Amino acid sequence: MKFNVSDLTLILYLAPFLLVLILYLRHNRKLNRRGHERLHEARESGMTEPASIHPVIDLTRCCGSGACVKACPEKALSLINGKAVLTDPTHCIGHGACLEACPVEAIQLVFGTEKRGMDIPFVDPTFETNVSNIFIAGELGGMGLIRKAAIQGQQAINSILTKKNEGNDYDVIIVGAGPAGLSATLAAKEQKLKYLTIEQEESLGGAIFKYPRNKVAMTQPVTLPIIGKVEMYDISKEELLGFWLRVLREQQLNVKFHERMETVEKNEKGYLVKTSKGNYQTANVLLAIGRQGTPRKLDVPGEDQPKVVYRLIDPEQYKGQHVLVVGGGDSAIEAALALSEQPDTNVTLSYRSEAFGRVKAKNRDRLAQAEAENRISVQLKSNVKEIHLETVSIELASQETVEIPNIAVIICAGGVLPTPFLKNIGVMVETHYGTAIRAN
Repeated sequence: MKFNVSDLTLILYLAPFLLVLILYLRHNRKLNRRGHERLHEARESGMTEPASIHPVIDLTRCCGSGACVKACPEKALSLINGKAVLTDPTHCIGHGACLEACPVEAIQLVFGTEKRGMDIPFVDPTFETNVSNIFIAGELGGMGLIRKAAIQGQQAINSILTKKNEGNDYDVIIVGAGPAGLSATLAAKEQKLKYLTIEQEESLGGAIFKYPRNKVAMTQPVTLPIIGKVEMYDISKEELLGFWLRVLREQQLNVKFHERMETVEKNEKGYLVKTSKGNYQTANVLLAIGRQGTPRKLDVPGEDQPKVVYRLIDPEQYKGQHVLVVGGGDSAIEAALALSEQPDTNVTLSYRSEAFGRVKAKNRDRLAQAEAENRISVQLKSNVKEIHLETVSIELASQETVEIPNIAVIICAGGVLPTPFLKNIGVMVETHYGTAIRAN
């Protein structure tokens, strides 16, 4: 077979294209295989129901760009057969980075599923609930997107401006220092309202604080009261938290940390907000709390010590220490595994049941290996009885109580959701089964 010059030229032009095509197809096959594996693993372990707001992908519109997969900090999405699929539903916390990243608007955020309903408080277009002068903005009302939650916080304050304040110490008490709460705080200061913001955690950021390290938390600009337009393209969790800390310091915002709201009581003037540290009389209440709930506690002596925390942020800080992890879900097992990888760290995992139930098979296998290598001491059917300064008392499966060395306790026992609190103060709560969120 003879080739002329034009044939050789064509081959030279086609060769790079064919090489790129081959590499592209090989990469897609790899992504497809990995996606199928993750989906199968989730189904095998029964981890198919998302715990919060989550994306539903319209496969007829999905172009398979993978932008949503890359944008998800929890890696809950995968590409299967060229389409985005929620392969790890229990990882999703509903912040909506995938929706923002989708170039063809093929994603909706929804409440609940056909099998499991999700409770959502009633909120009107002004962000006021059915209870007069009680407002909700952000994730609690169904808006997990950082940018839109921040917008809602400002809009809620604009609505509060029309509410009269007679005989109250504050125009508004803002509960929560996440994106919605901090934006509302800035708006309240800008409008010269008498305000106070309380946050149960020791730091600000809300659900953002729980993101994995160095994950992208914001991909679009947002306009904030006082601050103006802030360009936040591909900004990491740490950068975003650093930005909020600078705003907090420079604007001297009236925010009280490590103060938990306990009750809200109606009276003749307005509302009395009772917290773990004081009582505040206010005309309006803005609830800018998340849906993760207040951490569930063990209610044992010594739990109020500083060494007790309810989530693992940085395993490295526990290097060389005796650490106890309490819980039986994936978060507890993953925390124990991460800690066990730190040099000279002694890790004990305590769980009250006789076996780990709905956990990922991969985590179960990794835990078994870590236990076989003596990197983790697993104590099933055990209960923490008391937390001491340098030790912890644990009742073992044999009903014998032992005291083990301990410098830190990490409790991963889930959270107490705010639904009972809302119902107690009269806020109407509706159950949704796969209903799309409102685009306020």
